[in-house]
Amino acid sequence: MEALLISVPYVSNAFICLQAASVNIIVGSHVWVEDPVLAWIDGKVIRINGQEVHVRTATGKMVVKEIPKVFPKDTEAPPGGVDDMTKLSYLHEPGVLQNLATRYELNEIYTYTGNILIAINPFQRLPHLYDSHMMEQYRGAALGELSPHVFAVADVAYRAMINEGKSNSILVSGESGAGKTETTKMLMRYLAYLGGRSGVEGRTVEQQVLESNPVLEAFGNAKTIRNNNSRSVIVMELF
Repeated sequence: MEALLISVPYVSNAFICLQAASVNIIVGSHVWVEDPVLAWIDGKVIRINGQEVHVRTATGKMVVKEIPKVFPKDTEAPPGGVDDMTKLSYLHEPGVLQNLATRYELNEIYTYTGNILIAINPFQRLPHLYDSHMMEQYRGAALGELSPHVFAVADVAYRAMINEGKSNSILVSGESGAGKTETTKMLMRYLAYLGGRSGVEGRTVEQQVLESNPVLEAFGNAKTIRNNNSRSVIVMELF
């Protein structure tokens, strides 16, 4: 079992490729259309002419799009978004990004998509999210029992390793600046906490684990055409 965690720098630059469901677009439908500035903007279908859909956007602008480029908007979505995007009525790109943006405005930087955790860089320190109290809360909790969190992913991966009696891994993926290194540090802190063993030579287990980060940076990351470290891999060996 491999746990997956995706980090993104911020919502406007996140690109998640998801297949839109086949939905009947009619006059009066609330929809999403692409926008050169906002990426996606919501609007209402005013007229349909063959394959052309005429939409009046929230800014009052009239745009014409082909039917395949118009995505239905979930008008019944909770105002605060959903913590697991499998609960969304429409799992398409604008719907996903809108949900992430809504939660981000509420300082909810973590969101599940099934057993995948999406993390958005808050560009600020949030120490209350990672203190010992939070670690204790997530220890042994089932995935989805508490709010989405990097500790939940680490806990599930660790318990699967123990219960199944075989090594496990956690994949942290994202673009440059997404916060992969910090996320990896949080994962390693939590895994060291779960280990619960005392330190040696004056160093705690947590300190020893965090000191391994340069090794992860050197050997655990993959190079792409966009940046040199698109993902990190934490491998948990069972001895």
